[in-house]
Parts: sequence; structure tokens; C-alpha cells
Amino acid sequence: MTSGRDPVPGLSRGPITGLDETLVNDPARYAPIVAGCVLAGGQSRRMGGGDKGLLDLGGRPILAHVVERLSPQVGALALNANGDPARFDAFGLPVIADPVEGFVGPLAGILAGMLWAREAAPKASFLVTAAGDTPFFPKDLVARLVGAAGYAEDLIGLAVSGERLQPVFGLWPLGLAGDLQAWLEGGKSRKVQDWVAHHTKVEVRFSGPLIDGIEIDPFFNINAPEDKETAEAVLEGLTA
Repeated sequence: MTSGRDPVPGLSRGPITGLDETLVNDPARYAPIVAGCVLAGGQSRRMGGGDKGLLDLGGRPILAHVVERLSPQVGALALNANGDPARFDAFGLPVIADPVEGFVGPLAGILAGMLWAREAAPKASFLVTAAGDTPFFPKDLVARLVGAAGYAEDLIGLAVSGERLQPVFGLWPLGLAGDLQAWLEGGKSRKVQDWVAHHTKVEVRFSGPLIDGIEIDPFFNINAPEDKETAEAVLEGLTA
């Protein structure tokens, strides 16, 4: 099933498409039909536990950088995290917990966002997710994913950088929420790619900024203390 909206002309639905630039400078076209969810519910074992999104990066929490990048690209935004939501009060965003118990991974956060969006953003047809520990992801993420999907409401869009799929940076049709919920409640694989393999998808390649002639992975994430040091250097390079 596809939407009644006209698809963006000239788009390719091949496995990797580069013909998806139509919407980049026109957020008024795509933002109202896209809700966003920052996945901040990881257990942060390599950082010693706790919320790594609340760690400082350039004088602000890592999550503040993520929210700042995603917020202008979507019509509504929420944080997905478990536990006491009060620790995120400073962001002024809804905090939604996983609807499936047991820390089953990003798929549960994606489902949480989809269920929230269906209620909180009635004009939305899609959810876009971003990891809460990835402060430099593209500012045209949503535009290019929506453009590549051509507004099709049964087509998942996933980001790619280099040769690596970025499965938590995705465009998720809200109409697939019931299917995902049944998948998780049925005890099937927790891997995003395994669920996605049962649906049609389009992949969109993103490149990163250059600092001193070196391309930075736009989906670089902060998993360990040494990654935070790298992120500080990248941030300094981007703002120099």
C-alpha cells in the first residue's frame, strides 16, 4: 500500500540511490509527515553504565547535539529511554519507554517511537530514528531518506556510510508498527536487519565532512571513553 501523495519525480529505488536530493532544501514538504525519535535507551556498558547521552561534549550533553540536529528535520520529536524520565527534563521532550520488556535493543525503541507517533503526530506517516550517541549525523538525513523512499508508506529507508549499513538511522513507515510489535512479542531476532529483511527497503549513502583532508564518518558514535576524546576533536574541527 502506498500513500496518495505524489512520489518525488526522478527517484531510483535501487539498492543504493543517489537520486534523492529533491527535498533537501524544502523541510516544509517533508517535516509535517515525519516524526522523530532519538534512541537513548542503550545500557552503555563500555562507558561504565549510565546515560552516555548526558555526558558533556563541547560544554553540552551529547544528546543536546543530537536533538539539535534532528529537531528541525521532523514535525515532532521524542526521546526513547527506560527508567526515570525526569533525568531528561532539561530537553523538554516526551520520553517514551520500550513497550517490550527486557532491553531487547533498538527494535524496541523503534517500535516505541512508532506507537508514540501514531498518537502524538496524527499527520505523520513515518518515523525517523537517530542514535543518541551519534552527534554528527547529517542535517539532511530526513530529507534524503524520504526522497529516496518516494513517500511510499511500505518502504523502509536506511542510511549507509562507506560500506556500512546504519540500521538505527532509518525511515520507518508507521503502518508497519503492528508487524514489528508481533515480531518482537513473538520472540524473534532482535537484530534490526533481520526484521527489515522481511520488508522492502531502500538504502541511501551519506558522506561525512572533511577535516584536514580526512572524511569523518557522519554516523560516528561514542561507545567508549576514547570515542569521546575523538568526538571532542571532531567537534573542534567542525567549529574551527
